[in-house]
Amino acid sequence: MITANLKNNGLFKPVGPDSLPRPAFEEVRTPSFDTWSGRSAEMLVQGFVRPGDGDQLLVGCYLYDVALKQQLASAAWQVAPGDWRRAAHKCSDMVYARLSGENPFFDSRIAYIAETGPKDRRMKRLAIMDSDGANHRYLTTGQATALTPRYSPDYKSILYLSYFNGQPRIYIYDLERNTQRLLLQSPNPLFAPRWSPDGKWVLYSMAIAGNTDIYKMPAAGGASVRLTDTPGIDIGGSFSPDGSRIVFESDRSGSQQVYVMNADGSGQKRISFFGGRAATPEWSPRGDQIAFTHITGNFRIGVMDPAGQEMRYLTDSWQDEAPTWAPNGRIIQFFRTARGSGKPAWGPLRP
Repeated sequence: MITANLKNNGLFKPVGPDSLPRPAFEEVRTPSFDTWSGRSAEMLVQGFVRPGDGDQLLVGCYLYDVALKQQLASAAWQVAPGDWRRAAHKCSDMVYARLSGENPFFDSRIAYIAETGPKDRRMKRLAIMDSDGANHRYLTTGQATALTPRYSPDYKSILYLSYFNGQPRIYIYDLERNTQRLLLQSPNPLFAPRWSPDGKWVLYSMAIAGNTDIYKMPAAGGASVRLTDTPGIDIGGSFSPDGSRIVFESDRSGSQQVYVMNADGSGQKRISFFGGRAATPEWSPRGDQIAFTHITGNFRIGVMDPAGQEMRYLTDSWQDEAPTWAPNGRIIQFFRTARGSGKPAWGPLRP
């Protein structure tokens, strides 16, 4: 698991563990550096799993610089046997953070919509899984269609859209209590609920008489405030990390494009001018980039700075869309259509 984590993030080229000699327990904390320097290794990760207190497992993880022949980091965790995967993710996080200087993301979860059943009777359920796809769990029964999940900033809740008998509702699902609270119900179509960075506000879009605008309302419940008021479709707002601005998509210019505005709805400005259509913008947790779907025949994931400059592609496939950021703002997850699945959302690092 640690090898796969470090390999899949694109920064490292790990070797092992199957092709490497297995150290004795004493060597985990006092490695033979000459053995590893002879293999042209720059860094060494070793660890152990031993019985802990009660029924717990004690998992140790050590990171060494082979050239300097010194330990760079170490940590140990006691976990229940059923949570052994979390220890591997935490070890990966330690290595990633120490060597990259970035915040880690392996010990996090992803919320997504799981689609099952025949095409004419698709069931769309809210579900969660670990960052590597393990430990999948349904949160809703599928009696009502679930859409567009987003984690709260404190990781304790999931905001999502639900349709039951054609009636749209926005719910907040409490992950600790396994309960949910109705936030908003409307006779009009609702779309794309999103949290503010402080968790106090929820953005959403609502269509009235063919015109769709962006609104915000208190996450605790209360009156809504309309932020956009132009003919056409304004949808998919995403706050900047400091909460001062919102990026969204609008077709007010004649096609889907990316716009930004202040958190109170003022200062609305188009920022995408590179041809084709641009949709589903998401502001990076670091604030330096906006990820979006660029549509020019096929669907590709692109990123640009908040001024709409420095655009570049991250993917080049038939239909890649709806990017969401990992908690560290350096990894992007997206939805690739092969034969259909629900759109996911990455949650923060687990406490």
